[in-house]
This record gives sequence, C-alpha cells and structure tokens, in this order.
Amino acid sequence: MDEKADTKSGRRGLRISRVGLVTSDAADKTVRVVVDYSTRHPLYGKYIRRRTVLHVHDESNEARVGDRVEVRACRPLSKTKRWRLVRVLERSAVPAR
Repeated sequence: MDEKADTKSGRRGLRISRVGLVTSDAADKTVRVVVDYSTRHPLYGKYIRRRTVLHVHDESNEARVGDRVEVRACRPLSKTKRWRLVRVLERSAVPAR
C-alpha cells in the first residue's frame, strides 16, 4: 500500500512515531527531542548506543526540558522541523523555570 495521502477516501498514510526526551525548549513553539536507541555493529556484533536529535513542533509550548514525549512525523514545517508533538507521556521531576 502506498504511504502517500489518499485524497479520495480522506485517509492519510502511516506516520512514524517516536518516544524521546526533551533536551531544549528555548525556541518558541519548538522543542528539541533526543531519541536514544541501540544497534548492533555490522562487523563486531557489539551493541552501540546511538541517538537522533529531532526538532519538534509544539504548538502550545507545553513540553519542558526533561519531559518524555511522543512525536509523529509530518510535512516539513521549516528547514529542520519535520515532527509534531503528539502528547507528553511523563513530566520531568525538576520543576519548570
């Protein structure tokens, strides 16, 4: 099945979701989320920790540094933003500024 939008039936294709940790909320309506994962080294087989940094659109500025959030892929919103905040899964123990 094609992952592009099906305009006749009004359905959208599958959207990738990720869970990560907010590392920065300095910009307006944007947060930086780090997604950690581990992968096997192709030659040696040892597991290596990797991370991906995503710039996420946060319309209501609800996410704070340290929060665990769910994000979903979307159309390009700016040069670097291709993700939207779906929900805050877990609030940070550190109080907001």
